[in-house]
Amino acid sequence: MKKQQYLSYFLILIGGILAIYGQTGDDKPVAFLIIGIVILMFGVYRISSRIPSKFDKELNEKSEEHDEV
Repeated sequence: MKKQQYLSYFLILIGGILAIYGQTGDDKPVAFLIIGIVILMFGVYRISSRIPSKFDKELNEKSEEHDEV
């Protein structure tokens, strides 16, 4: 589990570096910018998919309150 989390952080780091590199220089290689943003967003997606939704917690708490009454 920790290895997958570290992989996500690594993807975010690599994606950020590639995106920043794509912005530097006069020729500005667009491919580095696009690939960097894709890798960055994939890493963010992997991390955010593991965070439970606050909305789901609120629905569960309300349904438990109604069940007790």
